[in-house]
Amino acid sequence: MSLAELTRNSFQCGVSPQQWLGLCRLLVQQHHVGVDFSTAISNTILELYRLYPADPTLREYLQLALSDGLLSNAVFVSTFIRAARDPELQNGSTLDMLCRLALNTHYTSGSSPAGSIIPLADSQVSVLSKVQDALALLRIAHSLPPSNFHQLIISASELAILLLSCVTDMSQLTAAQAMIYLGDANDVLQSLRLSQELRQVLEGFVLSLSLLMGDDAKAVRDAQMLHAMQLTMGKNDVHGVNGETDTVTCGLLLQSLVACRTCDFGAGSDLEAVAVLTGTLRWTSWAPNVFCTQLLVAALTCVAQSSAKDDHESSFSLWKAFVVGRLPRLLFALEKSLEAHGTTEADWRAAMHAALLSLSQRSDLLAQCDAVARQGKGPDSSQDNNTSSLIREFIQQLLAVGIIEYAFAVSMDPMMVNDPRTRLQSEAFDHGCSIETYLDSKLTLDSDPEDTSLLLEKIRQEPGSHYYLAAVVQKRFTSHSTSLDLEHLSHLTRTLYHHDFALDILSLHLKISNLICNALEIISEYDCETVGDPQTAVSHLGDIVLFAEMVLAKFRISSPIIKDGKMYRTELLRCTSRVYQLDELSLEHKSAFATWYKAIFDSNSEGIDDALLRTTKPQILLQISATLFSQAALARQESRLDNDTLQTGMSYFLGPLLRWTLVGVIHAMLFEIGQRALIAPLHLAIVQTILCSPHCPIVVRRLCSPSCLRLLSSRRIQAFPQSPVLDISVIRATCFQTLGVNKDPSCKALEDHQISPATRWMDFPKQEIHEALALARRHKAPRIDVTRCLSATSPSKFLNLLWSELSVASSLGEMETCRRLATFVLAMPRQLSSAPPLLPIFMYNVLPYLITTIDQQQATEKGMNTQLLVTIISSALTAALHIEWAVQTVCEEQRFVLGQPSAAVARRLAADLRAQKRGSSTSATILQRLGSSPAFVTNFPVF
Repeated sequence: MSLAELTRNSFQCGVSPQQWLGLCRLLVQQHHVGVDFSTAISNTILELYRLYPADPTLREYLQLALSDGLLSNAVFVSTFIRAARDPELQNGSTLDMLCRLALNTHYTSGSSPAGSIIPLADSQVSVLSKVQDALALLRIAHSLPPSNFHQLIISASELAILLLSCVTDMSQLTAAQAMIYLGDANDVLQSLRLSQELRQVLEGFVLSLSLLMGDDAKAVRDAQMLHAMQLTMGKNDVHGVNGETDTVTCGLLLQSLVACRTCDFGAGSDLEAVAVLTGTLRWTSWAPNVFCTQLLVAALTCVAQSSAKDDHESSFSLWKAFVVGRLPRLLFALEKSLEAHGTTEADWRAAMHAALLSLSQRSDLLAQCDAVARQGKGPDSSQDNNTSSLIREFIQQLLAVGIIEYAFAVSMDPMMVNDPRTRLQSEAFDHGCSIETYLDSKLTLDSDPEDTSLLLEKIRQEPGSHYYLAAVVQKRFTSHSTSLDLEHLSHLTRTLYHHDFALDILSLHLKISNLICNALEIISEYDCETVGDPQTAVSHLGDIVLFAEMVLAKFRISSPIIKDGKMYRTELLRCTSRVYQLDELSLEHKSAFATWYKAIFDSNSEGIDDALLRTTKPQILLQISATLFSQAALARQESRLDNDTLQTGMSYFLGPLLRWTLVGVIHAMLFEIGQRALIAPLHLAIVQTILCSPHCPIVVRRLCSPSCLRLLSSRRIQAFPQSPVLDISVIRATCFQTLGVNKDPSCKALEDHQISPATRWMDFPKQEIHEALALARRHKAPRIDVTRCLSATSPSKFLNLLWSELSVASSLGEMETCRRLATFVLAMPRQLSSAPPLLPIFMYNVLPYLITTIDQQQATEKGMNTQLLVTIISSALTAALHIEWAVQTVCEEQRFVLGQPSAAVARRLAADLRAQKRGSSTSATILQRLGSSPAFVTNFPVF
């Protein structure tokens, strides 16, 4: 008699489970049954379950066999999940009973899944086959009618998690096998509503497969997604896929953090930047290891696609400074924030370790980063070819901030076992102090300018020291501003505006706008009435003015700045080029104008004395300087002022005493030239005299050269006759040299992006959207400067343009890219004073127009656009909800960073859709699709 016959006859004859177990033991001893004994028992009982669903006696048979060891739990799991594919066994109570029995046996054994759920000797190919069976069981569980008498979905999810944890090495898989497993897992992620834990584990599994396959993974996923959208509308959840192998979401996030680093939610803001990272993590529902991997891959992708030249936002030096110097500290702050909500330090470290291991497999990406680094080395660079790679420096900083372990760092890079300190850290150690103290001692008033430049170059090359430089500058700036120590503050600001990259470092590590607030307060309130040496004091104040003007221009800060509840207006420095009519001036300004005009542009004047400086506030002098030059130019043109007196007057402004007013003066002259053209040749001669003078500060040239070149590109200006005092080619050459542009000064075609004509500027939003989609198609990190786009067009026009471009892209199978790009545009918080919140504008103003348009389209186009609209609405509202929550919890303040609460936007949207659904099939479809998504309705019950 076989074991199958014994088991079948025992059950049908009513033999008790204990008696059956004894008979099985006797049969084993008599026939010396080998390794297939467990399989025979399991298969036989599973066959009986087909005839006797959820029978409790059969359960006792199985439980006794598992407890006694006659039946291996690993064999039972294998046979059970394979048999579950049989429709005759697909009874909810039966499957839940069997699944729970396997789980309880595992939990009570105290063993790991490898050995309890699967045999220890199982190959990884066999394990992956079992994972496929478990995912099939999961689909079956979701397809069966729900019942209060079993929890099959929960049980099947637990079993799938245990089996996925046994997948440790996929290196032996062929590309075809990996594609099959990837497609299977992606289908489950897209079509089933999974528990958070299972989704995170499954996303990690998909990420590993994707990294194994490379770029083919994205093509497979996009094809599957498009196929599903075309065949079934409404089957998948409206949130989208949240794919794990593209760099769109994290690429857009990182590009925004760097490009808008001086804004409220840029890299320079600690809590706000962490809140954005937290909100993105919650919105994507990625496990920490998946999120960290995505973030690090996107970060290095940004580095790899950067430029070796340090002349714009995409420069390699800037991205290296961010990725190596700033990102580790943001990740550390993110870890501390997540710990308050259940994520342990061990979990985060494990996630970082997994992310770095995945990153180490991207040898192509790492090689691209190092190639850009080599291109960026100048001929005079002191670095040699043995310079440490970017990934080594990055790991070094992760170790320094404490989010990876030393043993892991050494395993990633054995060279770390040597002294992991940088050159500056070693110098500080040799001096017996911390690196912050060391830098503080080197950046003093007595320091030699050449030594300071060498030190700043060392700091530039070592991103790990950037944080400490920012800390030293912030401490000194605050201290000197509070004590009105103009001498030390002048030296500090002069050092900073002479070293452009130092400003970039500050902008990545602190809110540089706060320094501007300190500067504005000093400039607006300072007077020399009680100062012993007013000429020196005004010169020192001038350096602060030039620093503030440089920062405002470099980072395009134009809106008011709020600090500690107080508003600081930047017009004081941005509007210095305004030329006033004399009757527009206040009595105080009119009196100062008359006194200064006589002192500077009167041949009988004795010049500027201390009494004049003491009676005039520097702020007033800054505001009237452009008017002084405008009136002097007019007087010279009318022969009321001779040329020698004009030249003498200009010489005052080229000295340390007044050169800090020149930015406004030059821009005023350029404006009047643009308005009057051939009638104002004298103004252009004044510009040439000032700008081309060896005494003109380089910072003034840098701030004025773009505007000057833009004006000189005009045909009317090129018609100016040459004269001994005017040579346009000299002005052009000076500007090009200042901007570092290698161009023939006589050329007339100005291709530089800073001097683009107005027609190209109006096309900027469309070009920006096209570039973002193109980068996403090439698996690069896309970027889109929304604030700059809104300066070229209105919000509604921009959103309509965005929709038209996304509609075309989605028809080409790029639905997921479109969703992520639209979500970024609508739900990413920005400086409200610089850009209006776009989410309410889209929902209230743009969406009704789009719905009306879609209602009139043909069926195929209508279906695709409706799907895109549903996806964008759901994704944007969900992302907005998580961003709001993150800002509230991380920043500990209640503020509506997107203009209105997402719940209020959703409430009005639902009311509008219900009001329109009778006359609009698109509105009815959107309402139905949003309401049929359990995840969306959970967040927004109004649907």
